[in-house]
Amino acid sequence: MLQTEVDILSQLDHPNVLKIYEIFDEEDFIYLVLELLAGGELFDRIVQKESYSEKEAAETIRPLVDAIRYCH
Repeated sequence: MLQTEVDILSQLDHPNVLKIYEIFDEEDFIYLVLELLAGGELFDRIVQKESYSEKEAAETIRPLVDAIRYCH
């Protein structure tokens, strides 16, 4: 199942989906070289802000919905 997920992710090309650049498959481990994402965790941003207006919530969730739509 992991190999299937890696195969699918390596084929995706969307600004809101993490890119996989390289895969190293060893006997006991699989190493993935991934795109650097330095923006922080969405969860941390939600906790820090504490509350969102409807407009802010829509703007925050839109990239997630776009990525899911692309993957689908």
